[in-house]
Order: sequence, then structure tokens, then C-alpha cells
Amino acid sequence: MPDRPGDQWDRRVANGLAFLRRRLAGDYEVDEFGFDPELTDAVFHPLLRLLYRDWFRTEVSGVEHVPVDGPALVVGNHSGTVALDALILSAALHDKHPSHRYLRLLGADLVFRMPVVSEIARKTGGTVACNPDAERLLGGGDLVGVFPEGFKGIGKLYADRYKLQRFGRGGFVSAALRTGTPIVPVAIVGGEEIYPMLADIKPLARLLKLPYFPVTPTFPWLGPLGMVPLPSKWLIEFCPPIPTAHLTDSADDPLVVFNLADQVRETIQQTVHSLLERRPDPFGP
Repeated sequence: MPDRPGDQWDRRVANGLAFLRRRLAGDYEVDEFGFDPELTDAVFHPLLRLLYRDWFRTEVSGVEHVPVDGPALVVGNHSGTVALDALILSAALHDKHPSHRYLRLLGADLVFRMPVVSEIARKTGGTVACNPDAERLLGGGDLVGVFPEGFKGIGKLYADRYKLQRFGRGGFVSAALRTGTPIVPVAIVGGEEIYPMLADIKPLARLLKLPYFPVTPTFPWLGPLGMVPLPSKWLIEFCPPIPTAHLTDSADDPLVVFNLADQVRETIQQTVHSLLERRPDPFGP
């Protein structure tokens, strides 16, 4: 029997009330890291979906390279002044992957020192970017997302857009090697244009204990309105996985770690260049 007018809204209201009752009664589960799948699906992913699908018009390719099950380390380039790329990647991967897998993001210490942000990060599956946490997640069969450029990537000037910064000491590679986990490089184009950083006021950043204080075409001139991201066109491409199971005995070998980290970085950089050729207009359809 077909739905009558209003039946769909009745179901939505009933589902919403049931969700609120479960939340108020504490009838939901979180894991040892604080990840709350129900809240992520009901609140955070729908909001991010509006951003990646409607505002950024994101195209995702290569999702078949992400394992259907079992662990993998997803390594991406970082950009954008505000780390929206990590959130967009996690939501887009969940929606596009045939198994709707969650990406457990590794974040900087600063993220988990900020009162509200830290709670949101934990609820959506994030944890501190350290090898013990990464290895526990990978050992449990999770997809783990890491951005080795860190603040050097998201805090670079617009003049340096899409030039990958140094990958540090390759800690992410060591975590993959110790667990024999494949590494899936992912290239993200579009994040550099959402808040083009024209300058960094370093004295103000030091005063506020921030890694940088950005000046963009809209911030701080427009106040809170300056936090609205520009509607750039995004492309995300997952690259073929790099196996590590044959290198588990080399997790503490600096040369092996450096070479593998460099291979991942070069793969992402080359893919970023090819995506930029596919997207000549940053604000096109």
C-alpha cells in the first residue's frame, strides 16, 4: 500500500523522538575511544553531507581501492586553513564505500585540548595522532585516517597551495608496518580555496597559543561571516593500496620508513597534479 501524504514525515518525527529518548536514557554505545556511531550517523554526517555534496560538489573516485573490511591506513594531503578536508573525507568515504566504513581520524594534540571540539572529535571517531592509538585501531580492523603534513599543511599560504609539505618522521608508516596494514594514499583537491590564507599574523598566533593566525579575503574583516567557506569544487581520489605485510620486521628501520613515507607523499603529489588538470576552474560546476 503506497504511503499517504504525511506518512513520511510521521516516520521522521517518530524516529527523531525515539532517537532523543535513547540519548536521554543513555541507551547507546561508545567504544573505548569515545566513538559514537549513532550520533555520527544521525547528526554529524548529515551536516557534512550538505557541505561535501551540495556546497563543494565533491566528486569521489577510486573508492574501490579502500578495503571492504579489515584495517587500512588512509593517508591524505592537508590544506584549507581549517581542517575541513579531514571531516569531508570521512563523510564522503562513509557514503561512497559499499560497506559504509567509518574513518577513524588521527588529530593533533591541540584538537583534543579545545573544550567543544575535543568532544566532537571523540564522538565522531577521532583520537590523538600517536602510534599506540593508531596501532590499537588498526589491530582492531579499523580504517584509520592520517594527515602527516599536520599544521604545516593546513597553515600554509595560498601562494604555496597544493605543494605537499614535509611528512615529518614517518610515524604513520611505522604504525602500518608494525600491524602489516596496507597504506591507501588519497589526494584531495578543493580544500586550498575555501579559506585562501594571504598572511599569517605570527605575534597574534603566539599570543593566542595557536599554530598560526590566518588572514584571508574574508577573515577577520567580515567577522563570523568570514568563517563561511568559499564554494570551491572538490575532487577526492583514492590511490591503489601499498602493501606492508612483507615489511613488518622493518618497522624500526629509519631507511625503510623514510622510503615508504616518501613513496606515499610522491603518490599523493602526483595525483593532486592530475586532479588539478581535471579541474581547471576552482569554482566551476
